Amino acid sequence: MLRQNRIDNVHLALGPTDLRKSVDGLALIVSESFKLDPFSRSLFVFCNRKRDKIKILEWDYNGFWLHYKRLEKSTFDWPDGNEGTSLAIGERELSWLLDGLSIHQNHAHKEVLERIMI
Repeated sequence: MLRQNRIDNVHLALGPTDLRKSVDGLALIVSESFKLDPFSRSLFVFCNRKRDKIKILEWDYNGFWLHYKRLEKSTFDWPDGNEGTSLAIGERELSWLLDGLSIHQNHAHKEVLERIMI
């Protein structure tokens, strides 16, 4: 995130995660529980039970970044789901989540898939 690397995917870990885990523990969750490659160009986002802390695991070309955010007076609008599963979202939805919004914004502008030239 600091270097604005190209990100292919963002995966949210559904259900609470024990954030006492560091890089190795979170990478193990990614590979064993989600059956995904922690060395891919993806962000893996984890949230604690109280939904006031998140960790983001990111592989850089020679090591892992571990980003951490703790909210002082609020909670993240974390989606519900079965623990041990992940949800793929876009960078736009991740920005909403980090800003305290739901990843499902009904009033957001929809992506235009095809442009019509007039």
